[in-house]
Amino acid sequence: MKNKSALFRAVLEKVTLILQESEGTHDLDHTLRVLRNAELLAESETLSDREKEVLFLGCLLHDCARPEEFRSGGKICHAQLGGPKAEKILHELACTDEELIRQVADAVVRHRYRGKDQPVTLVDKLLYDADKLDSIGAVGIGRAFHFAGRIGGRLHNTGEEALSSEAYSREDSAYREYLVKLRHVSGRMLTASGRSLGAQRSAFMDEFFRQLNLESGFEKELFSEK
Repeated sequence: MKNKSALFRAVLEKVTLILQESEGTHDLDHTLRVLRNAELLAESETLSDREKEVLFLGCLLHDCARPEEFRSGGKICHAQLGGPKAEKILHELACTDEELIRQVADAVVRHRYRGKDQPVTLVDKLLYDADKLDSIGAVGIGRAFHFAGRIGGRLHNTGEEALSSEAYSREDSAYREYLVKLRHVSGRMLTASGRSLGAQRSAFMDEFFRQLNLESGFEKELFSEK
């Protein structure tokens, strides 16, 4: 995060305060990891200084409405609310570049890739990939266990137990998250650099759950087809 603009530093300070209200898997640490992922991806892309500014501001602001989504029990979409909220934050911080504000807000709305709000520009796609990268690999494993522990899920279970269970149940383990979602993430990346880094992290995750199955006596689980 060296040599970032005064606006970037002001946004970081604001987001730090906002995300104090957010739960552990989408807190400031997550936002900073997404930023780092975006910096890694940007190294493999040809981006103008303007595009980098939009990307990095988008990373900081992509979860700015997570506290509202969390308090609503998921009824509010943090991406849809996040775009207008990002605009408001940038205006409050005396940003007068309306085109920059629009591009950042668009990237925030599109980072979740739901419905009509799909990534359009390269910056949109890099933000999407940077966010998804944080859900896989070693960090993704840690986040999956963090979530399972928070809802009272089991440490580990069989694939049958995991896949036949409901979300937020005792069988909603980290392994269920892996089987249902995480093992498919790398194949859904939108950029070549995202797919490359995603494949590396996905391979580590695959090996981790192979080992966990072995240590748990679930040899027959070696290994479910993707």
